Amino acid sequence: MKPGERLVKSLLRRVLSIGAVLAILLSIGGEATAAPEPVEVYGNLPGFEMAAMSPSGDRVAIIGVAADARRLIVVDKNGGLLAATALGDQKFRQILWAGEDKILLRYSQTVDLGIDFTADKAELSTMLVVSLKGEKPWAVFDKTRNITGGIRGFYGVLERGGHWYGYFGGITLTENGRADAFLESTLPELYEVDLETRRATRIARRTGEGGDRSWLVGPDGKVAATLDFASQSGKWTIDNAGGQTIASGKSALGGIELISLGRTPGTIVYSVTDDVTGEARWFEIAAAGGPATEILKDVAITGIHVDERSRQLIGYTQDGDIPEDHFFDSRLEKAVAGTRRAFPGLTAELIDWSSDFERLIVKTEGVGDPQTWWKVGIKTGVAEPLGVSYPMPLDHVGPMRIVRYKAADGLDIAGVLTLPPGRKPVNLPVIVFPHGGPSARDYPGFDWWAQAFAARGYAVFQPNFRGSTGYGAAFQMAGNGEWGRKMQSDISDGLKDLVRQGIVDPKRACIMGASYGGYAALAGVTLQQGLYRCAVAVAGVSDVQRMYDTDVFRSGHDPALIRGLKAEIGSGRALRDVSPVRFADRADAPILLIHGKDDTVVLYEQSSAMARALKNAGKPVEFVTLPGEDHWLSKGATRLAMLKAALDFVARHNPPDPAPPSGPGAATE
Repeated sequence: MKPGERLVKSLLRRVLSIGAVLAILLSIGGEATAAPEPVEVYGNLPGFEMAAMSPSGDRVAIIGVAADARRLIVVDKNGGLLAATALGDQKFRQILWAGEDKILLRYSQTVDLGIDFTADKAELSTMLVVSLKGEKPWAVFDKTRNITGGIRGFYGVLERGGHWYGYFGGITLTENGRADAFLESTLPELYEVDLETRRATRIARRTGEGGDRSWLVGPDGKVAATLDFASQSGKWTIDNAGGQTIASGKSALGGIELISLGRTPGTIVYSVTDDVTGEARWFEIAAAGGPATEILKDVAITGIHVDERSRQLIGYTQDGDIPEDHFFDSRLEKAVAGTRRAFPGLTAELIDWSSDFERLIVKTEGVGDPQTWWKVGIKTGVAEPLGVSYPMPLDHVGPMRIVRYKAADGLDIAGVLTLPPGRKPVNLPVIVFPHGGPSARDYPGFDWWAQAFAARGYAVFQPNFRGSTGYGAAFQMAGNGEWGRKMQSDISDGLKDLVRQGIVDPKRACIMGASYGGYAALAGVTLQQGLYRCAVAVAGVSDVQRMYDTDVFRSGHDPALIRGLKAEIGSGRALRDVSPVRFADRADAPILLIHGKDDTVVLYEQSSAMARALKNAGKPVEFVTLPGEDHWLSKGATRLAMLKAALDFVARHNPPDPAPPSGPGAATE
């Protein structure tokens, strides 16, 4: 066996035709297996996390597990190993190529600021440049004397004159004429970084304090458009490369964003969100000025596709129960539609593509698919499985589907129901699992947390309550002011509907969630009564008033943020009335609190305060601290510790049924 071949074989599989791919993905029946996968399969970081394709399509960079270690793996078009670098437990957020020989890895770190400026800790991003030519990896701005705080915004990479350049926001230290420099502002400025020489050149300055500025970079490496937003007044302007204002308006909540260069050369796309209706509208305008034209009207968009060379908008991802990628060019649209058809019943997410769009990286998930990554050849019709996020037998994946029901006031609600594999969907113990955000939603895909519980015999219900995204602006805005009220009853109304259908047992329900979902879990056993046998809150909000005050303080009392918080959750007495910490004496079920010590989104004190209140009220509570963990459960060891603690707690207070027999005649849905 050639050097490195064992590493590749542990991550990659053999090449399959599309037909063979379908045969594998559709063969999800067969004998049910009684024993679930070990909890580590779900709780560890995914075996395959992310991937990117070089512009030629000849090389693929992967972050995944190979030879029992988390690594950056680079392979050529034949699957030959080009590089394998151990990564450890670093919190990687993004991977991309700059040409054929450089890989950019963005990761974040929780940093103790050592000052009480607006917060004592912050999550700072670093962009690591990895060369395949043997040079030592280096971090953008790391050796730049007058730039601090890592990267503060990423604006893409471009090739010019044989050199590759990256565009990043950076906080500039002010020179004082002596050897040292000082921090005058935390607002970023825009820099062009030569990815060969590492030299950083400032190409755009920050706006004044009290405002915010962002940019679009054109294919020539120059600023093509600048957006300025004044938080105090809500006024915004978009200027072109010549400094001429080509669009302006007012947005009290800051709902204005530069999207990309437009669909044709010489145009710019931006979006404006209405303060009252919450409707986001996209406009395209000539860079030279003129009337703006609305585009993609009535299309729910969750992401965009931009051509790396022209920097133009070439497509978008349309939201839905199964999101779909679409392109304006008919050839690209046909290629993506054909790829989607090759994976019927699954979500087929476009991850990356070669410059000629002849080779794609696609991630699939859904019934019988624990997140599989593919390299798809458009001309050849061949899909090569690159790896699986959660390696397990296909019949161990709990089936998931969208369920629909009506809230008490008649509002139509949808949610995701994941059922235990190999068990009849009758009178099951259930975990109600509301999502975080709350401006987010759940999809019928492979959710590692939900699947871990389903594998142990629980139905898992993930309601997309009012306030969730993906169902239109009116539905999302219907959640304003409804924390602990209709948003909460939407969740329990879904549970009632599953009981009505006979799928779940109302006497064997627990509620769990993270972030806002953790808040909903706490509210489910304090603001509500008699519904759940236990509650698990991971990084949950317990004191809404304290959350409001913290967010305002850490923003520097930003007026737009204050207006947004008041619109979404209210203020004053309204916040105290929906804070579970104030109703700890009403808790009618045991509570497990889990919180990362380095959480910079929902502070650790939210859980510690709830733990004290419950103990003082004589209520059963357990509190697990995750050292060094952030809000997103980004580290493998602490993520696994969270899942083990949650599974154990729920099993003690809401035990599942014994596993059914395996073999011929075993129960299936």
